[in-house]
Amino acid sequence: MIHSLFQLGFSLIGALLPLGATVFLGWVAWIFWRHYVQQHYLSGMIYVLLEIKPPREVLRSPKAMELFFTNALYHLSVKGLLEKYWLGAVWYWFSLEIASIDGQVHFYIRAPSRLKGLIETQMYAQYPQAEITEVDDYTLAVDKISPTSDWNLWGCEFKFARSDVFPIKTYIDFGLDKDPKEEYKVDSLSPVIELFGSIEKGEQMWVQLVVRANQKKYHTKGTWFKKHDLVTEAEHVISHFSKEFTNVRENKTKEIRPAPWHTPVIDAINKKVAKLTFECGIRACYVAKKEAFQNNSRRNLRLIFRQYSSPQLNSFDRFNSTQFDYPWQYTEKSLLQLKDRMLEEYRERAFYHLPLRHGIPIPWPLSIFLPKYFHHHPVVLNTEELATIFHFPGQILKVPGLERVESKEASPPTNLPT
Repeated sequence: MIHSLFQLGFSLIGALLPLGATVFLGWVAWIFWRHYVQQHYLSGMIYVLLEIKPPREVLRSPKAMELFFTNALYHLSVKGLLEKYWLGAVWYWFSLEIASIDGQVHFYIRAPSRLKGLIETQMYAQYPQAEITEVDDYTLAVDKISPTSDWNLWGCEFKFARSDVFPIKTYIDFGLDKDPKEEYKVDSLSPVIELFGSIEKGEQMWVQLVVRANQKKYHTKGTWFKKHDLVTEAEHVISHFSKEFTNVRENKTKEIRPAPWHTPVIDAINKKVAKLTFECGIRACYVAKKEAFQNNSRRNLRLIFRQYSSPQLNSFDRFNSTQFDYPWQYTEKSLLQLKDRMLEEYRERAFYHLPLRHGIPIPWPLSIFLPKYFHHHPVVLNTEELATIFHFPGQILKVPGLERVESKEASPPTNLPT
């Protein structure tokens, strides 16, 4: 009897093994096909880098930048099966950048060339006196990081300390939504611009926010494959907060009385998901000639987003740094590889639709010995949070290195003689 059962078991395994192998190979082939058609689609896209010089007088609050993000950068549409799985069509993404070259601060937007006109019209709609020009990529001036290179680099990425549903401090928390007088403004971007404007010749500081319309999904607990969006994730988090303060009555109605210290958190979460959201990869680099490289500048860049932290809500944590945490990780060759890869991914504005190696996370403890690959963790920011990090500072910030449009342009009077 037992012998017969063993025979039956081996027979079933022998019959199912080819089927399982076929399914597995089909799944692998599907992954490679999706990657191939997407990369082919992306190879046909041309990107341009636009420099925006802010007006001499910025009288509007960052709300104006919120409207720009909504109208110019939020591209989310339904793609058919043919577009998605045969042509490899993907949603557009953009890069919002603040860069300091030898202490001169610049604002950039990198976008697909076909959307250049839309970006210009929407920027002028909010900032009529701004100046927009297409420029060469400033990162191309820095060559490969190697033993023979003239350059040294330190870089990192940023992720949230808590779930995406928890917001950071925004310009509304700083009172910029009330348009106060210039002398009373407390602008969260001022520390960033001041730091960028303080570096010396031969030094550069870069920050980029690679954004696209949010399509991030979260695993639904208690299921194998089901996923949900940010709004549903917020509902789950709020339910978790309110669980111990929920009373179910005899008629099965619920009475929820959250603790006073939970009420501001719940309100903040609701406000975050009430606005359009972007998936956002954040990266920062300090680049300098080897003789001009300052460790203090590197340390200062690490703290660049501290002013957005809220202990009760959310904050940014640094990760994927181009350094090693343990002595046995370090070799000169591996460190240079790490730095050069950070430069390459900054230059490519790489966060989405990456090479296949990014989809294979290296598990711990192997990650300790193989730290040469970055695995990115984009965060979700709504338009209010995004405008807090990227907007044009007011006139009260008088950094000599911040380029502004020098004079106002005005149309001629209508009563000129003909």
